Amino acid sequence: MSKTILMAMAVAAPLLGACTMSNTDASTAFGAAAGAGIGYLTADALDANDNWTTVATLAGAATGSLVAKNTNSATCAYSNGDGTYYTAPCP
Repeated sequence: MSKTILMAMAVAAPLLGACTMSNTDASTAFGAAAGAGIGYLTADALDANDNWTTVATLAGAATGSLVAKNTNSATCAYSNGDGTYYTAPCP
């Protein structure tokens, strides 16, 4: 699969239904698309092979959607210092 097609699919898929989504859903879709784009561009800049480019694009999409979802819920993650985290409202 060509890199151009992969990038187009990663960006278009979350945005196709954005017109009927709530603001939270649209923000999550935009975060996924932005994360996918960043993952793809990073893999491309590092001259990764097609498999790693696919993994980086999907990981970027997942990360972008989680960051957007966290922003919408107005919660932040804080470290306990022992490797675990807890969530609480952001300051």
